[in-house]
Amino acid sequence: MTSEGRRERERALRERLIVAAARELAEAQGWEAVTTRRLAERVEYSQPVLYSHFKSKDAIMAAVAVEGFADLAAELQAVRAAAGGDRAALAAVAAAYLGFADRRPALYDAMFARAVDLPFAAEETPAPLRAAFGALVSALTPFAGGDDVELLTETLWAALHGLVTLTRGDRLPREQQDRRLAILLARFTT
Repeated sequence: MTSEGRRERERALRERLIVAAARELAEAQGWEAVTTRRLAERVEYSQPVLYSHFKSKDAIMAAVAVEGFADLAAELQAVRAAAGGDRAALAAVAAAYLGFADRRPALYDAMFARAVDLPFAAEETPAPLRAAFGALVSALTPFAGGDDVELLTETLWAALHGLVTLTRGDRLPREQQDRRLAILLARFTT
């Protein structure tokens, strides 16, 4: 084992530790509570060590967002695979998306509401972002007909995000969420 390889593994481990600490702190207290000083205390490294891995809090948040997209993609792919039939798969994927946002609000914020330097819909889009979008595309493809499936998926995604945002902001009553989702999916599957 080379010392170079060991240093790289240690560096990767520190980065994972920093990202995990940021996720935990954000979920417990919100992103405003996530500071490099607090993260340094949590991971027991100095602030300069944090800055040697991430240039800013925004860069840490972007790393959290990429992990979040990987988590979301895995969840969406799993529920789609477990569903019986195309309609059930689309319903399961849409419900899983809403559930993910509900269970992990700070992570969802890092992915979709906070200013992070991640390219969407571009060649340099990170693979986990592509995988999450791809899971939505896969669920919607059987219903695309002659429509552009990616554009149709962007529209569904925007609608799901709107439901998340309006429900979390108490603009829409939570108890009607299932009915809203059923109405939305009926429009995409007919």
